[in-house]
Amino acid sequence: MIYGILGLELIDGPVVPVVGLVALALLVLVVLPRPRHPLRLAVGAVAGAAVGAGAAIVFDATRTFGIGIPQQAGVWAGVGLALAGAGVAALWGGGRRRTVPAALLVVVSVLLGALGVNRAIDVTHNLAAIIGVQAVPPIALPALTTAGAASDLSSWTPPADMPAHGEVGALSDDARIPSPGFEARDASIYLPPAALVKDPPKLPLLVFMMGQPGSPEPTQIARTLDAYAAQHRGLAPIAIVADQLTGPTVDPACHDSERFGAVSSYFNVEIPAFAKARLNVIDAVSARAIGGYSNGGSCAVLWAAQHPDVWGGLLDVSGNEFPGSETVAATTAAVFGGDSAAFEAAKPAAVMAAQAAAHPGLFDGHTAVFTLGSDDDLYGPGQNRNADAARAAGFTVQVVTIPGAGHVGAALDQGLVQGFAVLAPAMGL
Repeated sequence: MIYGILGLELIDGPVVPVVGLVALALLVLVVLPRPRHPLRLAVGAVAGAAVGAGAAIVFDATRTFGIGIPQQAGVWAGVGLALAGAGVAALWGGGRRRTVPAALLVVVSVLLGALGVNRAIDVTHNLAAIIGVQAVPPIALPALTTAGAASDLSSWTPPADMPAHGEVGALSDDARIPSPGFEARDASIYLPPAALVKDPPKLPLLVFMMGQPGSPEPTQIARTLDAYAAQHRGLAPIAIVADQLTGPTVDPACHDSERFGAVSSYFNVEIPAFAKARLNVIDAVSARAIGGYSNGGSCAVLWAAQHPDVWGGLLDVSGNEFPGSETVAATTAAVFGGDSAAFEAAKPAAVMAAQAAAHPGLFDGHTAVFTLGSDDDLYGPGQNRNADAARAAGFTVQVVTIPGAGHVGAALDQGLVQGFAVLAPAMGL
């Protein structure tokens, strides 16, 4: 039951309409009893709407949360606080028949506004992602396939009993990925339909990270890859969604450090070793890709540059240009001991240039896909600069621009869909 509550769909499911109907019903109960005090209710509603819409405008103009605020978020905030304002106004002088539904209206309307804003931003799909815990139960991993199973996926034929959909679960308990020196939250995994049959083929591996605040939540990756698998004989990568943060408000900046622990070692040593030992994955650099969204994208591009012997592909969805781009002074102090030169040298573009200069041809055969929203004026320019740096270093680069998207919503959903479609052939799919 707990996983059902934590995993309840907050964006695409019926939660927002249901809460909206409850709020409207409470509003009727507030308005009906006499005396109605229409002017008082109207003033409360107008005041609430002004606060909600005004806050959205200010947050958007000042980039308070590091992103532009979608217009729909301002509308939802205005509607939610307008209803709440009417409820607050009705609490005075209304009597018991009005006071109880008015108090409930305030609570439900604030909830409606919050859910609506979350829907407009379109990134956080469930309660677990909001509070930074797992929404899926532990998974039993399939047995390792027999020796000699085909890795040439072009010749694979799905059996008649192959499931129509893949499976998601938490890599917990006996299936937990070791993370010595780093307090990672349990990763999650997506297994495509082809991975769930008897004696499955070996498949590519995609390791992905969500943004900050965020958690190793598999909703978007699972949807993207399941849709891909449905069109490709059940084939898609096995995807691990792992934690590069340790908590929603923590940012280790993608580097091993005394302050935050061995995050880079976890991703570039422990996760690949776990996948090789426990999963039916193709053991080839070309079949392994690292990816991430926003904060996760900054880690992905850095590690693709630092570890070309581990990762043959990169999927950077609206990533920061470099780790710590929003907190340069704090990151320099906490991760690099105050050494600004070390901070600069650790930027992905600098790492790619240094690697290519020291080892010409190092990135031959490595594919890098960068996606960005056309309206993302904060992160988009950095994506283009990193794409240019990757191209100069020798990566095969594709840039995918999502028309009309900012940093959230379609930038993530379509960035994954369109970006993976470009990356998939390079992974052998």
